[in-house]
Amino acid sequence: MAYRLQRLLELTGSQRFVLVAAIDAVITAVGLIVALLLRFEPTEAQTHLGLYPVRTMLLLIACRLACVVVFKLHRWSFRLSGLTDGARIVMAGISGTALFVLALYLMNPAMPANIGRAVLVLELLLSTALMAALRFGPRLGLAYRADLIRGRNSDSIATAIVGAGSAGEMLLRGLQRTDHDYRIVGFIDDAESKHGQFVGGKEVLGGVADLPRLVERYGIRQILIAIPRLPARQVREILELSNNLKLRFKILPFSYRDLHEKSASSLLQDLTPEDLLDREEVKFKQGREASFVSGGEQMVVGAAGSIGSEVCVQLLEAGVQRLVLVDIDENGLYLLKRRLERRYETALIVAEVADIRDTARLEVVFSRHRPVDVFHAAARKQVPLMETAPGEAVKTNVFGTLNLARVAADYGAERFVYMSTDKAVRASSVMGVSKRLGEMLILRMNETSSTRFSAVRFGNVLGSAGSVVPLFREQIEAGGPVTVTHPDVRRYFMTIREAVGLVLRAAYGDYGQLCVLEMGEPISITKLARMMITMSGRVPDVDVKIAYVGLRPGEKLSEELIGDGETVVRQIDSKIKVVESPPSGEELHARLNDLKVAAVTEDHEAILYWLRQLVPEYRPLLPASGDGEPVAEDAPVM
Repeated sequence: MAYRLQRLLELTGSQRFVLVAAIDAVITAVGLIVALLLRFEPTEAQTHLGLYPVRTMLLLIACRLACVVVFKLHRWSFRLSGLTDGARIVMAGISGTALFVLALYLMNPAMPANIGRAVLVLELLLSTALMAALRFGPRLGLAYRADLIRGRNSDSIATAIVGAGSAGEMLLRGLQRTDHDYRIVGFIDDAESKHGQFVGGKEVLGGVADLPRLVERYGIRQILIAIPRLPARQVREILELSNNLKLRFKILPFSYRDLHEKSASSLLQDLTPEDLLDREEVKFKQGREASFVSGGEQMVVGAAGSIGSEVCVQLLEAGVQRLVLVDIDENGLYLLKRRLERRYETALIVAEVADIRDTARLEVVFSRHRPVDVFHAAARKQVPLMETAPGEAVKTNVFGTLNLARVAADYGAERFVYMSTDKAVRASSVMGVSKRLGEMLILRMNETSSTRFSAVRFGNVLGSAGSVVPLFREQIEAGGPVTVTHPDVRRYFMTIREAVGLVLRAAYGDYGQLCVLEMGEPISITKLARMMITMSGRVPDVDVKIAYVGLRPGEKLSEELIGDGETVVRQIDSKIKVVESPPSGEELHARLNDLKVAAVTEDHEAILYWLRQLVPEYRPLLPASGDGEPVAEDAPVM
């Protein structure tokens, strides 16, 4: 049977039309005969068809087939038919009967009465029902067969769909017509009015709070989240309820309308840490600021990094036609250039290997390209490593930034954007204080240059190179333990795409010299670790242990976005704050040479001393005390 259904689906258009028309004709004849037999005795049936029963039957068949063509029932999709298609069958049936009655009346006004209204109604109901069965039967048969096979397959995965709305129903339908390992046992939805109802033949089993009970009862091993743009709060709730259940999770990351065009199983994606953030999507290319993107060459320094490469992508999406990629990592730069050239074929993309510490090399690059806008994303950013190599942080984050800013101003750049970090606020690490000093230099440059210098400060970016998410993922795949520095450590997070979108908005909006991105509420790193373990289908503290290893040198329990003496002077919608920072003072540049000498000679104590002199709020942290809390240390005295 299944083989015959499959053969029917594989017929060409003309073959299918002939076959369907022949079956519809037989259905019409059978419907009329059965209707007559139900209404009259067999000996009376022929009498009520008149003098020409065969001609009358052929007339009915012709009327039915004409309406089949008018309502395009001969172009039926046996895999994708739905409610509106069922309505077409009903309308075609009613129209066919009406056309038949009209034709009979024109031939002989007494004929409709001779046949009888009951016969006409019975025939309409029987023929319409059989035509619907013909068209919906293959889809239902194949779906039933697929469910039966998956039910018998020991490798099939008992699966529940969260969300019994339009997206959930569309996902179920999409899964029913594709090959996969999911054995759908039912829906989970918080709307109590839906509990016990059937959607696409599958029952709504209960709400999210019932998840532990339903997992035990139905042996559920996989959860498919079919609620487009599900709030992160609800995602976290599902994960917290699933801590001990060893479930796998997938989610539809966009509108269910895409299910019309693609395989449902291919659209499902693994749940990711990004789904835990209460963040709205930011599309720079569609915003007002994107219209201000300059027509000349744009330059991204630190282009091979996570942030820099996303800046490149969003600039090209906004219509930039000439882009210069600058980085010291020649391999990463080469791969990025190839990837961007494949994706943006009409843009001119140039890669330049350069170290921002090397002023002569920067001058060669700038003289060659003379960029209109410069985005500075190059930095030494690993906090614990920079504690042991403070000279590296200073030479790159301070003097590399100063070199780049001066060269950009000398070669007439219109805009220079420096990407900073929340670790620059009340800095406790060498990396943080070096970034704060970079901010101060940029703000100082803006006072004396025709180039518009600005700094954009934001927190951690999920998934960036060297960040906590890739580290946790690697540790989970290895079976643990997942290492967290302290039970109470919290951090601000946003996605790479959102962070860069907001950086570009702040840059091209020219809102101010120091912009701070709104990061929402900080997230507990311990909770993040537990949720990532749960996402992987394992149980925290059972399958994968969490180990607390103590705060690293220079690391704080929590970060801040606005420092002492800084004032919010303007709020740009809910995403960007414009901050006024205290002036750095005339002695800033005078003392830089002492810091430079200390960095070049690798005199660590001198480096820390001069950083403290230049950034008075800098407080290095000693190793954690007995209770795990970091202890602030005064700068060493020389």
